[in-house]
Amino acid sequence: MLNKRKVLTLGFQHVLAMYAGAVIVPLIVGGALKLSDAQMAYLIAADLFTCGIATILQVLGTRYFGSRLPVILGCTFTAVGPIIAVASASNLATAYGAIIISGLFVVLAAPLYGKLIRFFPTIVTGSVVTIIGLSLIPVAMNNAAGGQGAPDFGQLHNLLLAFGTLVVILLVNRLAKGFLRSISVLVGLVAGTVAGYAMGIVHFTSVSQASWVSIAQPFYFGVPQISITAIFTMIIVNIVSMVESTGVYFAVGKATDQKVEPKQIVSGLRSEGLAIMLGGIFNAFPYTAFSQNVGLISLTKVKTRDVIFAAGGIMVVLGLLPKLAALTTVIPNAVLGGAMIVMFGSVAASGISILSEVDLRKESNLLIAACSIAVGLGSATLPQMFDQLPDFAKMLLQNGIVSGSLTAIALNLILSRSKDGQPSAAREAA
Repeated sequence: MLNKRKVLTLGFQHVLAMYAGAVIVPLIVGGALKLSDAQMAYLIAADLFTCGIATILQVLGTRYFGSRLPVILGCTFTAVGPIIAVASASNLATAYGAIIISGLFVVLAAPLYGKLIRFFPTIVTGSVVTIIGLSLIPVAMNNAAGGQGAPDFGQLHNLLLAFGTLVVILLVNRLAKGFLRSISVLVGLVAGTVAGYAMGIVHFTSVSQASWVSIAQPFYFGVPQISITAIFTMIIVNIVSMVESTGVYFAVGKATDQKVEPKQIVSGLRSEGLAIMLGGIFNAFPYTAFSQNVGLISLTKVKTRDVIFAAGGIMVVLGLLPKLAALTTVIPNAVLGGAMIVMFGSVAASGISILSEVDLRKESNLLIAACSIAVGLGSATLPQMFDQLPDFAKMLLQNGIVSGSLTAIALNLILSRSKDGQPSAAREAA
């Protein structure tokens, strides 16, 4: 049984694991729209605050909302381009109006989507979880080299920091026992940051400049405005996120040794829809289940929801106290990359473990796994191959998880049919 101090420490480890992914979206959007420093600070604080509230809603669960799985919600990167496009063509108030209504769409559409879960048999879920892990590996390697576009990208000190962080995590996980073993990633991040400070690449300027308190304000950027085009665009973004979240739910189920039921996915997606609406109200972002933290659950073997609840609470506090939030930004990208390698690799390994339950000697299963993983990984690593397609198709296909999932579902319907013509998904559902 974990005491409160251990739960908080493990929760903080989860926050660090997802922090870079959480703050990069407001940084990119704010930079592209040329927001002021004060507006950027608000955007980051509101994002963290809403991330925390959304995660708590997801974990606690009620009759209709929340999957009650140890899932962390974070802002979806799929929304970055559309938000910038809508805000550039009109204003942020229009973008947030579209986000609120698209969140309502997710709440209402979740039960209908739940009826489609029968098209996710083991061969499909295993392929999707594997794609999630593999598609994140390039993100980990980019960070390990110093971060895409960084002036010192690929320099020796970044590679040493990433490698050193990875080695520390592996040693602690291999040699330590009990609680220390469960916080191996946190130990690696701290050790890597200390090493980075000794190298002179860790600076605390952002901490000194950050304010002490920031309160999330509804409609900070103005009263929401309505645009049919913007609403349709954000609905498409959230349909993509629903597919992505489904894969994450299955991955979490594998990591926690439990069967994920369709009603849990429906409740989880309803909760995500509510979180998206909150994101629009507080002028943050659309939210989706974060795959970054699945690998951490697999690695630490800590499966309790209390830890994720604590992580949600910590994010709420960080959203209210920007100076504390800024402390987490001093971790070098290379250190984060070193930790991501083992976490994202664990997700891919979970997918492979699911696939091991399927008879891959059967040609149809082999083709489903092979083609869906290839398409998903290809889309994730070379998204520009779809640049000439219409925006709707481009938004779907440039997301490796979505393109891989659609490929797996389609091939399962086509290839895995019994003699009576029924697809394997229907047989498994029965």
